[in-house]
Amino acid sequence: MNSLQILDRLVSYPTVSRDSNLGLIGFVSEFLSSHGVESRLYPDSKGLKANLYASVGQSGAGGVLLSGHSDVVAVDGQTWISDPFRLREDAGRLYARGAADMKGFLACAVAAMARASLRSLRLPLHLAVSYDEEVGCLGVRSLIDDMKSWTHLPRVCIVGEPTLLRIAIGHKGKVALRATCRGVAAHSARPDRGQNAIHLGADLVRMIRVRQATIASAGPRDSEYEVPYTTLHVGTIHGGAQLNIVPDHCDLELEIRNIAADDTALHIDGLREDARKIAFAASKSGPAADIGLEVIHEYPGLDTPEDSEIVDLVAGLTGDRQCTKVGFGSEGGLFSQRLKIPTVVCGPGSIEQAHKPDEYLATDQLSRCDRMMDALIDYLA
Repeated sequence: MNSLQILDRLVSYPTVSRDSNLGLIGFVSEFLSSHGVESRLYPDSKGLKANLYASVGQSGAGGVLLSGHSDVVAVDGQTWISDPFRLREDAGRLYARGAADMKGFLACAVAAMARASLRSLRLPLHLAVSYDEEVGCLGVRSLIDDMKSWTHLPRVCIVGEPTLLRIAIGHKGKVALRATCRGVAAHSARPDRGQNAIHLGADLVRMIRVRQATIASAGPRDSEYEVPYTTLHVGTIHGGAQLNIVPDHCDLELEIRNIAADDTALHIDGLREDARKIAFAASKSGPAADIGLEVIHEYPGLDTPEDSEIVDLVAGLTGDRQCTKVGFGSEGGLFSQRLKIPTVVCGPGSIEQAHKPDEYLATDQLSRCDRMMDALIDYLA
C-alpha cells in the first residue's frame, strides 16, 4: 500500500478525541507487522485508546522519531459536501476529516516504515502514534513516561503537524484552566438576597481582557510568531438554571498560550488574585461569593535553536532551510523538554484547513512528504 491508500484507510476510522482510536491503531499495527515491524501499544486506563511505538533498523541509541496523533476534532455542526470519513479526491485535493491534521503525515510515515524495513539501515527509524492530542496532548504522556526509563532514545524527532513542510522550530505552550464561580441562589425579584455567579464570571472575563490588553501592549514579545505575545482566551461559559433564579454557579474555561519568554505561573497567580478581589468585593455588598481557579491540563512550548542538528537534517530532506514558529501546539514540547530530544514540527498540509468543514490536503503535499521520507530513509541507510 502506498501513502494515498493508507490515508484512505486512516481517515475511514472516525477517531474523534471523545471516541476510541483502536481501529486505526489495529490497522497500523497489522500493516507494520505484515512488513516484519512489531509495535508496542500503550493502552489508556479504560482500554479504549492506545499509543503505538514501532522501530525499524539497528537497535540502540540514535535514529529519527516520526511522531503524530491519531485523533481528530469532531464534525458536529459542520456542513460537509461529502462524507467527512471517506476520502474524496477532487482537483488536486484530498478531502476528509484529518486529511491535513494530521493523517496525511501519518500515512506517509507508516508507508515509510514499510519501505525502510526493506533497507539495511545504519540508524533506526521510529514511529510514535498517539491519542488525545487535540484535547491537550494527553495520550502521548504514558509513552513519554515509559521512554524516560529507556537506555536508548531517538536522537531527534519530527512532529508531522501541518506546516506546508516548512520547518517550525517553535510553538507556544498552553495552560487550560477552569474558573468556578459560586454565588447564592435567590428569586430574581429579590436579587439583593442572592449572589449572581454569572455576574462574578462576567467580572472575571473583564479582568482577563484587561490582562490581555496589558500583555499585548507591554508584555514579552517574539516577532517570529504571527501573534507575537502570550494570549489569554475564554472559550466557554456555563451558568444558570432559568431566568427567574439568581444563579449560584457559573463555570468558565480559559487558556493561556505563552511564548517561551513568558512565565505562565505569573499569569495564573495574577488571575487567582483577580478572582479573589472580585469575590471579596461582591461579598462586601451581599452574601458570600467565591471564585476558584484550577489547571485542567497543560503542555510546554517548543523552542529549538535554528542552528541545531535536527534543523540541519530536515532542511536537507526538504531542500528548504527557512524556519518558522507556529501558534498551535504539539507533543513536540513534551519530547523536547521531558526527554531532551531535539524536535521540530514539519508536515504536509496547511493548518488553515484544519478543524474546518471540507478539510483537505493537497495531493502535491502528500507527494512532497513521501519524497521527504525517501530522503530520510536514504540518510538512515
